Amino acid sequence: MWPASPGRASNLTGINFFSNELTAKRLELLRELVPGATRVAVLVNPANATNTETTLRDVEPAARTMGLQLEVLKASTSREIDAAFATFGREHPDALFVGQDIFFNTRRVQLANMAARHAVPMTSGSRDLAEVGGLMSYGSNIADAHRQIGVYTGRILKGAKPADLPVVQSTKLELVINAQTARMLGLAVPPSLLATADEVIE
Repeated sequence: MWPASPGRASNLTGINFFSNELTAKRLELLRELVPGATRVAVLVNPANATNTETTLRDVEPAARTMGLQLEVLKASTSREIDAAFATFGREHPDALFVGQDIFFNTRRVQLANMAARHAVPMTSGSRDLAEVGGLMSYGSNIADAHRQIGVYTGRILKGAKPADLPVVQSTKLELVINAQTARMLGLAVPPSLLATADEVIE
């Protein structure tokens, strides 16, 4: 989202990608796919204070409701990601919940490789992580969100005033399950999840 005009920060327009708002649902889906999980590591990027605060604010009460124990891990560099996974050797979590952050998206191959090395089910809000070997993702359909941005830009170029345009929610969500990763981890994907998944990667 962005301000409609300089000096009017209270007047916003744009597209809300609706990602952090799905934290609790993402954890619920993870629990459904990994029913035996009791300890979940949550990876956040301390360099992005807003996303970190939002993720922890939403995931902690959801975990309490489900009876899950959380361990918060922080990483804002590649080395810190390695250091976070190094803790798995001492206290192996049952699953890894990756907070929504563009940095983690750029390090998706590293995250997927480390998750595979430690045999830990990994979930995130980005389908990119599921495509490279993560167990699952649940979040906004980025292609659809980009299409909405194009529509918005077209309306402004045709003369619409940004201040008159409402904030649009990116409400097309997608659940992606990597069935190959599930088999490698010895997990059986419940039929209910297979039926609702937007894509199952074989």
